[in-house]
Amino acid sequence: MTFQVPSDRVGVCSWSLRPTLCDDLIASVRACGVRLVQLHLDPVRTLQWRADHVGDRFRNEGIVIASGMMGMKDEDYSTLESIKATGGIRPDATWDANLRAAEGNAILAARLGIDLVTFHAGFLPHEAGNPERGTMIGRLAAIAEIFGGRRIRVALETGQEHAPTLLGVLDEVNARVPSHARVGVNFDPANMILYGMGDPVEAASLLAPHIMQVHVKDASPSDSLGEWGTEMPVGRGSVRWDAFLSTLARCGYEGRFIIEREAGESRVDDVVAARRLLTGA
Repeated sequence: MTFQVPSDRVGVCSWSLRPTLCDDLIASVRACGVRLVQLHLDPVRTLQWRADHVGDRFRNEGIVIASGMMGMKDEDYSTLESIKATGGIRPDATWDANLRAAEGNAILAARLGIDLVTFHAGFLPHEAGNPERGTMIGRLAAIAEIFGGRRIRVALETGQEHAPTLLGVLDEVNARVPSHARVGVNFDPANMILYGMGDPVEAASLLAPHIMQVHVKDASPSDSLGEWGTEMPVGRGSVRWDAFLSTLARCGYEGRFIIEREAGESRVDDVVAARRLLTGA
C-alpha cells in the first residue's frame, strides 16, 4: 500500500481473539504485535472477569485499553432479517436491560480509564418522520448522556444503514445532548459491504467529521440481495484500502485503527497480516 499507519495507532478487538481469561487475551495481544486493545466490557461488567485484575494486568504488560465495546441483549446475527429484528437498541423487549447494561458499562469504563465506548445501534429507519426512528434517537440520546456524565463518548458502528441515514441520525441525537456527550462513529468498512449499505470510501468521506475510531476489517459482497456478504482477511476482500486510508488522512483523521476479525480459525495470524498491511512492518 502507498499509505501506511503508524504502529502506535494500531490495535486489536479483544473479542476477535476469543479469550476465556484475561491472561489468554494478554498473550494473544502480545502475539499480534500490538499494544492497543478494544475491550469487550460485558464480560467484566457481568463479573466473568474482575475489573481490578484486568486493569492491573494490562498496566503491568504495557497494554493500553484504547476503547470499550458493549453488546446488546439477545442479538441474533443468523440472518439479515434476524439481526434487523433483534439488533441494538431497536427492540422494545430488551431496551430496559440494555439501558441498565449501559449504566453498568459506563461505571466500568470510567473505572478502567476508558473514554470511548462503541456499539451497534441496530437498523436505523431511513425516513426522518418514522416514529420508530424517533424512539431510537431518544434511546441513543439517553445512552449518550449516561456515558457523557462520566466524560465518556460513545460511537456507533457503521454498516446497518446507509451513510446519509447515519449522518442524519447523528445530527438529531447530538442536537439533544450536551457537547461532552456528542455521539460519533466507529467506522467499519467491511460492515458497509456485509450489509450492502454502500461504498466504504464514499461513506468515510461523508462521515469523516464524526469518525472517532476505525475498525480494520474486510469483506466481499453477497451475490444475492438480502443475504450476508462474506468476511475476508484484510486485503483479500473488496475494501479499497489505499483509497480508504488516504481518504481518512485527507479528512484529518488522527485516531486509532483497531483490527477486528470475526471469522476463520487463524485469528492471531490474520491480525498480524492486517497489522503488517497497515504499517508495512
